Amino acid sequence: MPRPRRESLPGTPFPVVGLIRAARRRADLSQRELAKGAGLHASTVGRIEAGELWPSLVAFAKLMGAAAHYLTVVDDDGHVLMPMMDRPDLRDGAERRYPSHLDLVLDPRPGEWWADQYGLARPPETFLRDRAHRDAQRRRSQWEVRVKKYRNDPEPPEVYY
Repeated sequence: MPRPRRESLPGTPFPVVGLIRAARRRADLSQRELAKGAGLHASTVGRIEAGELWPSLVAFAKLMGAAAHYLTVVDDDGHVLMPMMDRPDLRDGAERRYPSHLDLVLDPRPGEWWADQYGLARPPETFLRDRAHRDAQRRRSQWEVRVKKYRNDPEPPEVYY
């Protein structure tokens, strides 16, 4: 597991004020113009830039968007984290979302659903609960898709259901 960066440690102040000021100056906007573009009051922008007011994430995103800058989340390697999309057709029988930490399996094959051993009807979707099995599948998939990256690594074992 990667070590958290200093900027993301609890208790470390995030440089909101500096980011807003830098974005506003780069966009060559006054505080009033930035506030108007973000739909906020000009005094609110002034208080934020003075460090008297801490903006919410929504207000921060509006301010950055008004200056033509956008928020994104990246990992330590600089890869952008894409948000998970919520599909309303992928819910369980009680209309609940599947757990986001589990990998969803659409149209499971025989043996991919835990209740296959009991002869129950297979649902249109399920998820993998066994972490070791999921991790082995991911390693295999990564090796198959990114052969150039894993060129010198031995082939991972086949994953059986």
